[in-house]
Amino acid sequence: MKRNSMLKAVLGRALALALMIVPAGAVSAQEGGAVKSLAVPIPTELPPGELGKMVALGRDIVNNTGTHPLSRPYVGNSLNCTSCHLDGGTNPKALSFLGAASAYPTFTPREKQTITLEDRNLNCFMRSMNGMRPPNGSEVSVAISVYITWLSEGYPVKMSLKGPFGPNSQPSLKIDPATADAERGKTLYASTCVVCHASDGAGVGKFPPLWGPKSYNSGAGLSQNLKLATFLKNAMPLGNPNLSDKDALDIAAYVNAQPRPKFVLVEHLGKSK
Repeated sequence: MKRNSMLKAVLGRALALALMIVPAGAVSAQEGGAVKSLAVPIPTELPPGELGKMVALGRDIVNNTGTHPLSRPYVGNSLNCTSCHLDGGTNPKALSFLGAASAYPTFTPREKQTITLEDRNLNCFMRSMNGMRPPNGSEVSVAISVYITWLSEGYPVKMSLKGPFGPNSQPSLKIDPATADAERGKTLYASTCVVCHASDGAGVGKFPPLWGPKSYNSGAGLSQNLKLATFLKNAMPLGNPNLSDKDALDIAAYVNAQPRPKFVLVEHLGKSK
């Protein structure tokens, strides 16, 4: 009896410790349909040789998309990939790259076709970056895909049936987008967002522009109020996300009501390699 009690106590402590020590890349069962409670540490050691160099190149491009010589020709605004995919895509709650490669190939309702991870990355250049689509197989294209695949090590391959949602995708807010109040959002923007993004939305220092010619165009995912609201709810204000669902939706409605480049697909298609 005493031995059984001791064994239960030891197992109980072990379980408690296991629940406490969960890496930042822990998988949650969200829109990507990931396996529940799978703890996956964020990789830190690059692969050896040329593959590791390609991972490092992809990381550099993600963090410096607008200035890196390989990606700069394809960028049409002042954003970098990490402007939306925070911390180089390693923030598990801000459009994370962690495990994203495991969800592809997938069918996407927007393009109405099955796409690869590389296709998804290149489409962002046309929409979120308001630029030109790099060629499939180009160095910039391969490097970004290799970097995201490196960040997906340890995740089970589970192609998403609901679209381009990786295992760390955050579920959409359960709020009716029709209830958005852009005027209320304007007031909230002035008190919450203006210090980093300026009253004219042009951004301050390293903080990106939210509207105008240097921001994402009308074809970007974040141009949809509910998608932007979900991002804001999980990631903003930076370092201390504390918005209510309603606050996030109203700010999103205000931001997306401001002028931004109009997306015309044919104007963003680059030449094939």
